[in-house]
Amino acid sequence: MMQHPSAFLPAGVADVLRAGSAEAEAARDLHPDQLQLIYEHQWWRMLVPGKPLTLPELVRQEEGIAWADGSVGWAVTLCSGAGWFGGFFPPDAYSDIFSDWRMCIAGSGAPSGEAYPVSGGYRISGKWDYASGAMHATAFTANCVVVSDDGQRQVRPFLFLPQEVIVHKTWNTIGLIATGSHSFEVRNIEVPADRCFAIDPGQAKDGDAVYQYPFLQLAEATLTANLAGMGMHFLDCCEDLFRQRDRIAATVQLEEGWSTLGELRWEFYRAVDDSWAGRTGYDTVSRTSRALVAGVREVVDGLYPHGGLGAARPDMEINRVWRDLHTASQHSLLVD
Repeated sequence: MMQHPSAFLPAGVADVLRAGSAEAEAARDLHPDQLQLIYEHQWWRMLVPGKPLTLPELVRQEEGIAWADGSVGWAVTLCSGAGWFGGFFPPDAYSDIFSDWRMCIAGSGAPSGEAYPVSGGYRISGKWDYASGAMHATAFTANCVVVSDDGQRQVRPFLFLPQEVIVHKTWNTIGLIATGSHSFEVRNIEVPADRCFAIDPGQAKDGDAVYQYPFLQLAEATLTANLAGMGMHFLDCCEDLFRQRDRIAATVQLEEGWSTLGELRWEFYRAVDDSWAGRTGYDTVSRTSRALVAGVREVVDGLYPHGGLGAARPDMEINRVWRDLHTASQHSLLVD
């Protein structure tokens, strides 16, 4: 039987994260107390070279955080995922960035920039959307189309410093409001050649096993853990609400939801653990990730009508969880 996500967090952490949720949403940014916990537990840095978490440890940690607060979980997942890129830089390259205890790397995988080779590096312009954690970023990463002199085009990721980037406060969605997933832009800047890197196990400069794991399944697993955490939070909210209203039919449906998500989470974690240990292929992680995300959507949307008008009030916890979950589920990797 799978543990509840609350088991993946130290005692008291969830209470602190949730205490700041409403204020964070109103401010459209993470609450200072939430940020303090992120820095204290080094959640931005869970995948940087040194002592990165294993993938099984990572997804459990991220599910626990997302269960406590969707915006914190999402921002931590996206920014710590960008920290994983540190394993593909030589140890002495940009060590000031990757060793900073406040390190937070925001970015985008969309190839919406263009890079032209120049002497010693590249000249780059571009604009990227949906950079979670942008307001706290100490560096940015983004994909660009490298246009060579002969007209050939190749997508490559680049690292940018904060002073090279213009952040545009464009994030305006129904959920994950506090993630500050704003747009950012660079305008005709020149960067040295070593700011361009390759995401490929054969190009990893750090020998830890996490940098040999395929990026696609790493991303799918970590994003899915967030949806699972938010889904379990929604079920917890339903548990409290249905008990107060003594709704027997809704309670029966809720029990079925617990059972469904329990089975799907178990399959997902087994696939992650087995793939990490080399006992099964990576495609199993993709399959169980999509099954879990689909299951979360179905269970949550089936229960939502039983919440009554209270579930439709933006100031209610159950509504915020519903909005966060449905915003997160729009990520392209989670749409089957």
